[in-house]
Formats: sequence, structure tokens, C-alpha cells
Amino acid sequence: MSWKAIFLLFFSCLGIVLALKVEKDPRLLEWHSPHSISNSKILDTSVIIDGRIADLCETGFLEGTFIIPQFVLQELQYIADSGDSNKRVRGKRGLDILHRLQKMEHFDLRIVNDDFPSIREVDAKIVALARQISAKVVTNDMNLNRVAELQGVFVLNINQLTSALKPVVLPGETMRVFVLKEGKEAWQGVAYLDDGTMIVIDDARKSIGKKVDISVTSVLQTTAGRMIFAKMREESAEHNAPATVYPAPSRG
Repeated sequence: MSWKAIFLLFFSCLGIVLALKVEKDPRLLEWHSPHSISNSKILDTSVIIDGRIADLCETGFLEGTFIIPQFVLQELQYIADSGDSNKRVRGKRGLDILHRLQKMEHFDLRIVNDDFPSIREVDAKIVALARQISAKVVTNDMNLNRVAELQGVFVLNINQLTSALKPVVLPGETMRVFVLKEGKEAWQGVAYLDDGTMIVIDDARKSIGKKVDISVTSVLQTTAGRMIFAKMREESAEHNAPATVYPAPSRG
């Protein structure tokens, strides 16, 4: 058999194998032209370990093609195999989250082998891949967030989304909270909303360990989040006021 015939036979067989694989999973063919994938998003290690991405995808708020680079998967595996027990738990949680995403019927998850051997840092590889295939980056890492944006990559930050979805609280609103501890000032008490927002309450130190009704006086927005300042409502203040002790009558 001539070399020409051997080559023809080899490539014919290769074509049949690829055709069968593409028939089972058409996405294999699509990935050979990554620029054709619209609305694609690359998940980084931090957002996978965090886990909230799975809840968001289940609600349908996030859609499109989600890409897990092989180097991100390797980083997760490295963390899961760490000698540090805390890191090991985080790594295994990340792998569990990926497994959960993979099982979602409506979720298009693809693990890709694209790598950038000349780049050492995983974050830099993510940015390079995002630029190459015109994808967005989903992350919780503010450093990656800044670097990606500086290089023209659109970023979806789950922490920023959570902050944007916090209920609006306005001065004058009333609520019932549990006073957890004392504040910086001796007379203050501190409580927290379900989303972790701190509430500093005037004259609530004596109510530590109790539920009280408060009225919001002001809201302070900072780069770290927001802080609510409040005062005790009169009903709660009276209810929690110490009993007045009268001196015993003198015997004349």
C-alpha cells in the first residue's frame, strides 16, 4: 500500500471518529472556533469555591456558556489536595460546586484546555483567555477584578451583585433586631441584619441579648459596605429601662 493510500485511510478514519464525537456532543465542534461562542463567561477559582454561583444559575439569572479553563481546574485540585485542612475543605467544596453545575440540565458548562505557557499566574491566564475569546470573567477577587477591567475585560463580581441587592434602608424606618454586643461607646449596642449589615444603636447597651424595636437615624455607605445608625424606640426603651429602686421608708 502506498503512503498516499495510508494517509487517505488515516484521515478518513479520523474524520469518522470526529463526526461520531460531534454527533454525541456538538459543542466539541463549536469550541474549535471559540469566537463564535456568544455570551460566554469564565469562572475563576474564588467564585467557584464561594458557591453562590450555583444558586444564581439555578434561578436563571445567569445564562450563556460558562467556561472552566483546565488551569483553574488544576488549581482547585491542588487546593483540594493541600496539607492544610482549611484549604483542603475549600478545594473540595469548589469541586463539589462544579459537579453541581455540571448536573444542571439548562447549564452549559465547558472545560477547555487553552493554556498560555508563557504566563505563570492563573489570574493573568484568565484575563488572557477572556481577551482571546471575548468572554466575561465571573469572580469575587477584587485584584483580578481590577486587572481585568484595566485590560478591557468585562467583569461580573458576585460580591458587588450581593451588595447591590441589599434591601434599601431609609432614615425613619423601624425594625426589630437582636442586640448582640456593646458598641465602641459605652452606651451603644450593636445588631446585624440578615445580610451582615451592622447596626449601631444608641442607648442599647442595657438591652444586649434582647430583641428591641429601633428607628433608623442615618445610613453610612463606605467602600467596605454600609453601616446603619439607629436609636431605641420609646416603647423598647421604656420596656428595657431598669426598675426604679425607692429607698425603704425610715422607721421613726
